[in-house]
Amino acid sequence: MRLKTMGLAMVRRRGFRGARLRSALLLALAALPLASPAQALASAQGASTALQFRITEGNIENAFLQDRDVAAHLLLNSGEKPRVLVAFPAGNSGAGVWFEPVSAPVQWTLGQVQPLRQTVDGHAWNGIAADATVMADQLVLKDAVLGSVRVLRDYQLGQGYAAQVAATPQIVAQPQLAERSVRWQRQRVDGAPGYAIALTVDNGRFQREDGRIVLRPDRVGEALRVHIEASTGETPLTPFADLLNSDAQDDPRSRQALQFLSYREKFLAGSWRFDTYFGRDTLMSLRLLMPVLQPAAVDAGIASVLARLSPDGQVAHEESIGEFAVLQHLKEQGKASADPVYDYVMVDDDYMLPAVAAAWLLEDPRGRQGAQAFLGSGENGQRQGDALVRNLMFVAASSEAFARKPVYSNLVALKPGSKVGQWRDSNEGIGRGRYAYDVNAVWMPAALRAIGQFLDAGLLDQYTTPAQRERLRAAAAGAGDWERHATALFTVHLSGAQAARQVSDYAREIGVSDTPAMASLKGMPLEFLAIALDAQGHPVPVLNSDEGFRLLFGRPDPAVLERDVGNLMRPFPAGLRTEVGMVVANPVYASHDVWARFGNSAYHGTVIWAWQQAVMAAGLKRQLDRGDLPAVTRTHLEAAQAQLWQGICAANAVRTSELWSWSYRDGHYHIAPFGAGGADEDESNAAQLWSTVFLALPPPVTCR
Repeated sequence: MRLKTMGLAMVRRRGFRGARLRSALLLALAALPLASPAQALASAQGASTALQFRITEGNIENAFLQDRDVAAHLLLNSGEKPRVLVAFPAGNSGAGVWFEPVSAPVQWTLGQVQPLRQTVDGHAWNGIAADATVMADQLVLKDAVLGSVRVLRDYQLGQGYAAQVAATPQIVAQPQLAERSVRWQRQRVDGAPGYAIALTVDNGRFQREDGRIVLRPDRVGEALRVHIEASTGETPLTPFADLLNSDAQDDPRSRQALQFLSYREKFLAGSWRFDTYFGRDTLMSLRLLMPVLQPAAVDAGIASVLARLSPDGQVAHEESIGEFAVLQHLKEQGKASADPVYDYVMVDDDYMLPAVAAAWLLEDPRGRQGAQAFLGSGENGQRQGDALVRNLMFVAASSEAFARKPVYSNLVALKPGSKVGQWRDSNEGIGRGRYAYDVNAVWMPAALRAIGQFLDAGLLDQYTTPAQRERLRAAAAGAGDWERHATALFTVHLSGAQAARQVSDYAREIGVSDTPAMASLKGMPLEFLAIALDAQGHPVPVLNSDEGFRLLFGRPDPAVLERDVGNLMRPFPAGLRTEVGMVVANPVYASHDVWARFGNSAYHGTVIWAWQQAVMAAGLKRQLDRGDLPAVTRTHLEAAQAQLWQGICAANAVRTSELWSWSYRDGHYHIAPFGAGGADEDESNAAQLWSTVFLALPPPVTCR
């Protein structure tokens, strides 16, 4: 393959400095071609200034770069499991080099990172060039994986990569080895432009030993100087030039993370592991960020969800694009198509869409002003209004069985054969339940109320028939009954003695103090809402943070509001509150066999997710804006708000992370990056879309 470097990223090594480097730079500048019309248009429409920022979490140094047609996220793993990985939003693609575990921890130090633009066989490849040093006696290459981030994720987790290689061996790139460098490069499996990554050193050597590639420094004890280049030939996305309004909080790290994850085509869920569209993440982030986003950004986000609806109106959870789409088509149809494949396994996002769309098109004055124009716009002959109605009709149809006969078997269940269906999308996320609390007691009633709002506003008239409007109206009328009957099915009752015994035993089991938790129970009976119902309709008694959704989208009775918020804000392990944030699940009141499945190394266990705290903060603010709350309820909510923000502020250093865990020592909880421990079942994204939503939530003065 012919490769021509177009960018200005130069190898920074001792032998290449001085006059020769300056001459090479001048020649490179002279050789640069004029921008194509498409590149000029992208430059005019996209972000005008380059974005660069870094985040260090545990042993991982993260460097982000976004510069017009280049967007990349570099990760350098220090410690006992070295890794170099670069993820690209373009095509949700990436390239990574994994090294064998080392006996003595290594330490990477990252230097300059620059955009890299290349032409390979006449096609544009975009990426980054970076300089780093690493202290290591030797590094033994284990594997290099190039292609879809989905495949890199599978390799990282040890799940499915070997089977994928067996089915499609051409996804494996062979190393091109020289004394001072090693390079991997290949085309996409359908022949489209592909992926490359290269490591070059000027004070070390790569050698083959017993079938392995080993890197050693020339002089023992000297840090290796490594030049990293990685690129992708996938089609780049278009950054927003104007994303936030003047009401957004002055938080550079959150602003930077949001900018990196936001594009005119779609919002990305998180980097590095989810560098593409996720329906739920888009909808919840839009709702929470709505007050500070520019109208064009909200419109684009909602349009991205509507564009991916199924024919019957279901919201796409995730998309397979780029090479992963090709691999999926090869497996299922035997053809190498790159057409996107959408996953509709989740159920919660189907009911989020009406509520979020109503919040923008009906409740926000900016969205309401442009609602008719937005609904009338579209592509490929489909108006946004037509797509929205498909979803509303799906919601209405899904509500009718329980509305007729409110028994658990008529609730919205996980799809047949699926263990997941809402945001807690790990196998143990809802305690092996089949009917999720939030889907049935919060999202369905909120969706039905939104349908009523759209009908009252008359915005759907030109997109619906009289028969459709009649069916929608009947469904909307049942919102209150749905909420009341569904909530009753999820209610758990415990005696004061039973609750105290569970808290004492659980605290002893996990090695934390029970003193403040026991004091908060006051010997009183406990009533709370289960995380789910099992297949027989029995509550799964795991205390959880999903009540925040009701605060954000509902209007609970003051007594119920006070009870449910009070349950959550008790000190852990009686409630969810710790010194480093609010855990999203607490199995303390479940049977002992459930406890281990919800530990602080479980993805949806006793861990802290930033966006769930944001939902709770926004929900409490919304409830405190009500004019019908008794003074005592308002006082209790204000106290809960202060306690919540105390934990949020204490974890400020990891505020844009997807999630984090904790350790307990000397009588206190301490932040532990999720994924840093060997027992953690996955790793956290350093930049997560819905972890940036605090840009729309002014913190208390004590937190600034």
